[in-house]
Amino acid sequence: MNARSDRTPAPAAVPRHELIADAALTLLAERGMRGLTHRAVDEAAGLPQGSTSNVARTRAALLEAAVRRLAEREAAVLTARERPGAGAGATDAGVAGAGAGSGAAVAEVLSLALHRYLSRHRELLVARYELALEATRRPELRAVYDRAGRAFGEPMAAMLAAAGSADPERHAMNMVAWCDGILFSCTAGQFHAAAPTRAALRTSCAELLDGMLRG
Repeated sequence: MNARSDRTPAPAAVPRHELIADAALTLLAERGMRGLTHRAVDEAAGLPQGSTSNVARTRAALLEAAVRRLAEREAAVLTARERPGAGAGATDAGVAGAGAGSGAAVAEVLSLALHRYLSRHRELLVARYELALEATRRPELRAVYDRAGRAFGEPMAAMLAAAGSADPERHAMNMVAWCDGILFSCTAGQFHAAAPTRAALRTSCAELLDGMLRG
């Protein structure tokens, strides 16, 4: 991984429980699920042995902490505050706080969020895929993962309703699925070496929205 913004923050930058969760996300991205152990997290975070066990005693607790931290960091990607120097215009509005009133405005918001992920936060995406697969085998993690996912789906439905969608819940599911497909294909799939530009993302998103909102 080469995006410095995705590296584990320095110990002084965050509380210990966040530092541990950040280190867990980095390990998931770099080594996969098998590389995630309490000892490895201690080492990656630069903490004394046993520190991770004091915060998350079991593996399930460690995974749940990673999911919650992932949701927090992804929320930052979806807001203007994540982008230094961002203005207050429509193109800088995040998904979580956008008041988009047209398909074009929604396309602006989504293309910005997608481009941020693909250009600066690939480690978060890889960690998310590892956790998503593990959630299929752990019902308790599935509940935490799904709850975190609603932080994206609900604002999407609200944006589409404001843009004139006749069926915002269904359209939100379709748009989230498209966004997830783009992110996966351009991170771990066949298009990983050729991520689209923001302009290309905006055009594709606008084309999809045009079909939805005309229906």
